[in-house]
Amino acid sequence: MNGVNGLNGNAENSKSETNTRILQALEIVHNPRSDNALRQDASQYLEQIRSDEEAPYHGFGLATEKEQPPVVRFYGLSLLEYGVRHKWSNYTPEQSKALRDWVITLALNLSTEDPPYIANKVAEIWVEIAKRSWGMDWMDMDEVLIRIWNGEIVQRLLVLAILETLSEDVFGNDDTTVALRGNDLNRACVDIFTPAEVLTEQFPTREIMIDVRHGADGWLTRMAALLEWCISGKDIDEKQQLCAVKTLYTFKSVIIWIIPKALVSTQSVNRICACLAVSNIPIQLAAVDSLYSLYNRSRFSEEDFRDIVGPMLKDDTITLLKQLYQWLIVDPSDIDEAKYLLLKKFSEMIFNIGRLLEEHPSFAPEGSNLAGFLDVLLTVMKNPSLHVSIPALHLWVKFLSSDDVGNSPAVTALVGELLETCSHRLVRYESLPEDSKDPSILFLNEDVDTFPEKHAFLGNYARFCNQIVELVVQKQPIDALYHILGQADHVLDHVYDGEPAFQASTYTKTSVPLLRLDAQFTVIEAALKGCLKWLTSSGNATTAHEHDVMASNLRVWCDRLLSLTFEDPSIKQRVIQLAVGFASGPLKREPRFAFKVFDYMLDTRCPEYPGCRAYTDAVRDLQQFSLHQLQRIAMRFPNDLATIFDEVEAKVMSVSRTIDPNGPTPSRYSSVLFIILHRATNIDAQIREARLDLFIQPLIEQWQSSELAQSLTSSEAFSKLLGLDDLQKYLAARAVHKIPDWSSCPLDDEGRALQDRMGKALEALPLRVTKTIMSVSVERLEETSQPFEMACRLWHKNIPLILPNLLQFISRSQAFHDPSNWSGLPPEMQDVVRRILTDRFWQVGISEGTKEEFYAKVGDTRATMEGLASAVRSAVRIVRETGYRLLYYMSLLGEHFYSFPELPGPLSSALFSDACSLSPHQMTILVEMTRPVIENCPEQFRSHFLPPLLSSLFEQLDRKARSEWERIEERSRTKTEEDDLTNEMKDESILRQLTMAAVMFVVGLVEPPKEPPPAAPEVPTAKKNGEMVIPTPEPTRTFILHTPDILKPVILFCTHALLPEFSGDGPVEPEVREFVSTEVLKSCITSLHDPYFVELQRDFAGLIASILISYSPRTETPKEILLSLPGMSADKVDRAVRHLLKAQSNSRQQRAIILDLLEGFRGVAIHEQGKLPRPDPKKMRSKLQEKYMTVDMQTESKREPSPDLTGVAGMFG
Repeated sequence: MNGVNGLNGNAENSKSETNTRILQALEIVHNPRSDNALRQDASQYLEQIRSDEEAPYHGFGLATEKEQPPVVRFYGLSLLEYGVRHKWSNYTPEQSKALRDWVITLALNLSTEDPPYIANKVAEIWVEIAKRSWGMDWMDMDEVLIRIWNGEIVQRLLVLAILETLSEDVFGNDDTTVALRGNDLNRACVDIFTPAEVLTEQFPTREIMIDVRHGADGWLTRMAALLEWCISGKDIDEKQQLCAVKTLYTFKSVIIWIIPKALVSTQSVNRICACLAVSNIPIQLAAVDSLYSLYNRSRFSEEDFRDIVGPMLKDDTITLLKQLYQWLIVDPSDIDEAKYLLLKKFSEMIFNIGRLLEEHPSFAPEGSNLAGFLDVLLTVMKNPSLHVSIPALHLWVKFLSSDDVGNSPAVTALVGELLETCSHRLVRYESLPEDSKDPSILFLNEDVDTFPEKHAFLGNYARFCNQIVELVVQKQPIDALYHILGQADHVLDHVYDGEPAFQASTYTKTSVPLLRLDAQFTVIEAALKGCLKWLTSSGNATTAHEHDVMASNLRVWCDRLLSLTFEDPSIKQRVIQLAVGFASGPLKREPRFAFKVFDYMLDTRCPEYPGCRAYTDAVRDLQQFSLHQLQRIAMRFPNDLATIFDEVEAKVMSVSRTIDPNGPTPSRYSSVLFIILHRATNIDAQIREARLDLFIQPLIEQWQSSELAQSLTSSEAFSKLLGLDDLQKYLAARAVHKIPDWSSCPLDDEGRALQDRMGKALEALPLRVTKTIMSVSVERLEETSQPFEMACRLWHKNIPLILPNLLQFISRSQAFHDPSNWSGLPPEMQDVVRRILTDRFWQVGISEGTKEEFYAKVGDTRATMEGLASAVRSAVRIVRETGYRLLYYMSLLGEHFYSFPELPGPLSSALFSDACSLSPHQMTILVEMTRPVIENCPEQFRSHFLPPLLSSLFEQLDRKARSEWERIEERSRTKTEEDDLTNEMKDESILRQLTMAAVMFVVGLVEPPKEPPPAAPEVPTAKKNGEMVIPTPEPTRTFILHTPDILKPVILFCTHALLPEFSGDGPVEPEVREFVSTEVLKSCITSLHDPYFVELQRDFAGLIASILISYSPRTETPKEILLSLPGMSADKVDRAVRHLLKAQSNSRQQRAIILDLLEGFRGVAIHEQGKLPRPDPKKMRSKLQEKYMTVDMQTESKREPSPDLTGVAGMFG
């Protein structure tokens, strides 16, 4: 194959004719004046020619013709690439060598006049060939690369591109072709990059199976020398800059896997660091990126740490870092984007260096300037840009949490500045106006595009600040608290300085005085956590006196706080929250102080201003919050409050009647008294239990009322019970279906009276009070505690009296969503039912504005037709979800709930008979509620209790999900430009949330049990071989997998969840194996083909591999499904199955085998179809930045990995 003829030896005249047609087609496609029909025909021809056997030959011819426009040459290269990627396995050795030789020729003939994208494409094709043949039938690649390297700068840049791409594909990406080669390419890369002497030193007994390297230097040595040349002169020209940047990014790709000794022997780290001193932002940015990758490695030996991390802690490097940081300071009002990007990368690099130091402080070489490094870290943390500051802030948390680093003199000397900075940064930035001139807000607006991201980021930033305050106080409690409380005194004395006095008419939750106080109280709350940890960890005679002094000082400060008077209800709420924090924290041994806080909450009042809605809402929030905090104090000090129970009872009931004499408030406040009696151990148990019985008897009588039972016998009676008996008549009379905007239609007197009746009817129901009493009697209690056992006895006899009507409440509230039960509305108004009962809620990333703005908007519509609809849906929702919650509390009682033999059928009917009438959002809540009821079921009751519930749940989920997806698909097909895209996005997002909730429920049911932590020894009940054996309960997974009545609907739902549009018929009486081998496998393949699921192709490939590995030895069905695909041969399928069975322990290779087998059926990413531009890698956030934008980061240290789907895969076995 000499390139004169094609891959199959065709003559030159064929080449000329085809090339002419290709040139004509390209001219038509790229000419803006071309006719659309001609352009489509030309595009179709250009697409078809790629599949021609001679396409690579034509492509090479076009690519080598320098006189052709670059777009033509690039298309020629794409023909070569297509042949390599998709037809390589069909080529003979001679054809493969011809392709290889063509690419080498293209590489040698590159010139400076060629556009960069030509060189990049040549590099990509080179790497694709290397992944398929290097080390197999292409042994001299390294030698060829060196020959090209010795050419001009353009050739060196090409070699760097090849090396960078090869390194990323082999080590960084989950590349299918690489995975199929096993570890061959990994070893080959290590060979050619590493100096020979380092390989010999590190692996003295290493046998060279295949010699792929040329020369002793290795590419790391050549790259380091080139980098030194690029920055050696005083003035760096464009070629040197381009070359240095490319070299550094090649280093970045290699540095994550190369042997550390190779970096040391080639002086690579020193040469990369030298680039930081060059006043050239592109070079500095590339250098910082490379160092970030280097120090992002997970581990170094002590010697490697000394040689690689140690230089960054030397005096001259510290000086360089300080100078670079100062040079990078940017003006927030006129941000230099290049400098600012470099500044953020610099901060992340510092984080990685510090992380390694925190993990191995003893590895730091002698003479390291730790104080200097910490000074750099503190300076970065103080940067007004929170995005620059947060990596340093995060690192300070790590340092202070470390016994070795956190207690060092260098850290201790800076805790004052840390405390000061964190105190100032705990202001609620999200509450400041976006047009604020505060530098942090200006930077924040530059860095964050969406409110959800801002919310998550600021939450993480505040969390780190809180942790630093907590850790500082834990280490230096006396001094730190003195400083913090002194700051708080100053704020309390000047809270309204520069601001107008409080007025209810202008009340807002984001007033400056409130934000000032909130920030300071947040600092104190963080300090209390640190103080509490210090108190519990230091218990010797020396510290006992310090404890007493601190408690006395805190009590004096709190007494002053409680003596202050505030008119703002939100400030009063924050004072109560802080006071309860003191009472349950460092002053938890001071019951007299707890009594004082208890009295303060009961005595807290706010004057009424009915015309000030925002203020009135805040007062209502204060009352609810105070009740919750009273319950908290009652739980913490039950014995102390029991000693003065009569006084407490008299005052609590007096206050409750004062607040709401005719409403449900007295019953809610009685929960405080219930808690005291229930949890006090200094009162005789029989007396307590008798009094508790008296507490709940009126409630039980209400549940047993014949009037209540009668009101739950029909939809009409239920409507009357909720005060909705006149609703349908009212809606029909006002023809609300003809009103497009309900929020602009004020309510008349009849509508307002209807609203009032609903509110009063809802408060008269026993649901809420029962929920309150039941929650305080079972939550936060050990199952072996006396209060829990008492609760079990108390509710065991009362649950059967509550359940019949409770199930009717749930059933009727769900059936209320069925339009057929609204018989009072004419047929043309049936859509009004859905409109009324669809919840309005703020949704992250989709809803416009902030959550506060959304709730303000909802409040503004209270006196409109939309407000009436909101009241209706709220009433029904409260009934439904309170019923769910009561079932959850009952499930915590174990056998006292699950042992009723007649319960499963009625419970399943109540929960799921009308579940499909609910909206997807409401059904998600139903799924989340059902989950703990299932999980809490004791093992001995599973066979009786779980089958009817789980089978009904997943049958309804499958039905609901499919019908909703069909509705969305239908709307998508018929939508017009006038349709509301926001609502469409919201509906689809909500449906995906339902699907995700259900799928995660399945994962929880069938995933294998995790290894249990070591537990305290239990009383053994059996012996085996003379050894005591502790019985282990059977996992729920085992029960589910061996109960076909549950497993069938679960698998059917999961199959449809894989691909919403898939509509295969469910099994009537099939074996699970055959169903999975057909329907699940087809659904996976269809999803693999869908461009929407490109990012999930690896997961689908893993699932397909699991099916083939588990079932192919037992049935031919999976192979038959694969053979039904067009162009799929039996040999190809058999070969893939053989390779899968050999690679059972290598999941990466399994995925690669499947992706290779189904290569022609895989979907193409949207950006590759030209529909969307590919994201700019330089503008993409780093993984660290993405972490800081994630809400879940708060649990990263304790967070378990994503659910392991081996549990699902295990069903195939």
